[in-house]
Amino acid sequence: MRFFATVLLHTGRNLLLTWKSQLMSFFTVMLSVLIFAFFYLTYANAVHVGTEMGNDLRLVVYLDEDPPPSLQDEYRRRILKFDQVERIEFVGSKEAFDRFSKQLGSDSDVLSGVPDDFLPPSIEVYPQRSLDSLARIKRFSDYLETLPGVLKVQYGKEWIDHFHAFIQLMRIVITLSGFLLVITSTFMVAYTIRLSLFSRRKELELLRLVGATTNYIRMPFLLEGALMGLCGSAAGLFALYLLYHWIKLQFAGPALFNLVPFTFLSWPVIIAIVVAATLLCAIGSFRSTRSIQHL
Repeated sequence: MRFFATVLLHTGRNLLLTWKSQLMSFFTVMLSVLIFAFFYLTYANAVHVGTEMGNDLRLVVYLDEDPPPSLQDEYRRRILKFDQVERIEFVGSKEAFDRFSKQLGSDSDVLSGVPDDFLPPSIEVYPQRSLDSLARIKRFSDYLETLPGVLKVQYGKEWIDHFHAFIQLMRIVITLSGFLLVITSTFMVAYTIRLSLFSRRKELELLRLVGATTNYIRMPFLLEGALMGLCGSAAGLFALYLLYHWIKLQFAGPALFNLVPFTFLSWPVIIAIVVAATLLCAIGSFRSTRSIQHL
């Protein structure tokens, strides 16, 4: 117990003596975590939006004629052979006419005199509700066009292509910002601890002469680095939380958030980011204190 009290005392003393460099490291870690968490939050909500929009995603396969039951079974078998789907619905010409008439509502009288089989029959294929299904939708469409009797396949190609490109870009940005977090957390804290070591070199030599062990001398610096990571990451996430609510109140209309609710990072993700930043800073501190044993 006395050992930990002494370690805490020395840690606090180190922080007071080198508060300028410690403050610079704190803001560096905070900004790194803020940048990484911001892009991760954007990515997580984009994935959520894609999943929600994917709930209504369907591929409409237009046929040249109404398929008999035996051909419907063949279509179903070949579709499921390519990929698992939520459901498959066959829409006949007359059913398509009835749907179109209901969509017109009070203007349905424009269809008077039009034969009820002028619309082509179709197969409505509903992919599974996941982000991966959006990535495979183009290949799925190309496959459906190869089925016999298929005239055309329609789906939201333009927005799916743009959305998938955006997700891929966000993954690259998250990887780069994560690399930035590792670099800044490890090397910036290591540099700060190294400066503290050089400024207290004579004091550390005296501690060595009176019998202090390497672990005893090293522990305050390790704790100093861990505290830097803990406080910096917590401050970065708190700043992101404030930024998230400010953007939500200032720029997002109520209708948008009612349609697709945007959420903040979950507690497991928050804890993982804080733990990762703390460990990275502790590792940076450990790298700097390896020279203590050579004093």
